Amino acid sequence: MPRADKNSTLARQWELLKELPRRRPGVTARVLQEKLQAAGHPVSKRTVERDLVGLSHVFPLLSNERSKPFGWYWEEGASLEIPGMDLAEAVSLGLLEDILRQLVPPCFYSAIRNRFSEAQAKLDSLPGNRHASWSDLVRYIPPGVPFLPPEILPGVMREVQEGLLQRLQICVEYAGASGGGIKELHLHPVALIQQGARSYLLASAFDYEKPLYYALHRMHSAVVTDEQARRPKGFDLDQFLQRGGGQFGEGRIITLKAQVTDSLADILTETPLSEEQKISRRGGKAFLTAAVFDSWQLRYWILSQTPSILVRQPRSLRDDILSALQASLEAYTNNELPG
Repeated sequence: MPRADKNSTLARQWELLKELPRRRPGVTARVLQEKLQAAGHPVSKRTVERDLVGLSHVFPLLSNERSKPFGWYWEEGASLEIPGMDLAEAVSLGLLEDILRQLVPPCFYSAIRNRFSEAQAKLDSLPGNRHASWSDLVRYIPPGVPFLPPEILPGVMREVQEGLLQRLQICVEYAGASGGGIKELHLHPVALIQQGARSYLLASAFDYEKPLYYALHRMHSAVVTDEQARRPKGFDLDQFLQRGGGQFGEGRIITLKAQVTDSLADILTETPLSEEQKISRRGGKAFLTAAVFDSWQLRYWILSQTPSILVRQPRSLRDDILSALQASLEAYTNNELPG
């Protein structure tokens, strides 16, 4: 028998064992045939019956012969557990691997690599199956520039996770984004946040109760201490994120008013900035009004849409965007960035 046929038979019989119940009246060969077909194994009822008889010589399987059609089930008290996954799970994990490989640090990915390998082996055992080929027809493309995940030093992620779980302070050597050397900080961990390709520890430091973001890839070392961590009173992670905490801002909501091009107006109509967004048209021009969180992510987005958007209000946001554009224009005019 060709190797591919052997693998296919083994995968089918493995799936069959997983579908058997643990008590009477059991399940019939016809029902098992339908379940196998749904799992990607085109097989006849007669083949299922032969499989069941053969497997019953190796595994504690019984058939309910009091009535026809016979129902098959595991013998009472059988403790055999059948690991594995069905076709839908294998395909889903195959697609998820494609996403996670682009988004998470290697230390995250390596922790579940074996599960992805198991999913690939499942798909490989079903050559030519149209359901199994789904993973070859779908791809995830991240929005914007696809940055590679920054490197996190060995041991840092483990210590951060341990401090979070044990609710203990973490002593880290931290290099800020704006330079200034490495500083030793005693952090009170609150949550671990994955923002795009970067991993952040949400934590408070010193006597400040308000949590801030600390990038894991900027930690030169991390050690869990024996001191109890302080958690902000009444803190709720979901509420924190819903209030704009995940956008690196103060959580303040502003009413953004801007003129936009027709093409950007179409995009925003399809994917609004907020539930309260409105697109109006006057004099052949499109205008945007939306309640959004005031954050640096908002500014990044506005600058990325230049010259498709002209901010009108609030004035402070308009001034920030104007200053950024003027600095950029000056750099391009002088062909040199400021020191």
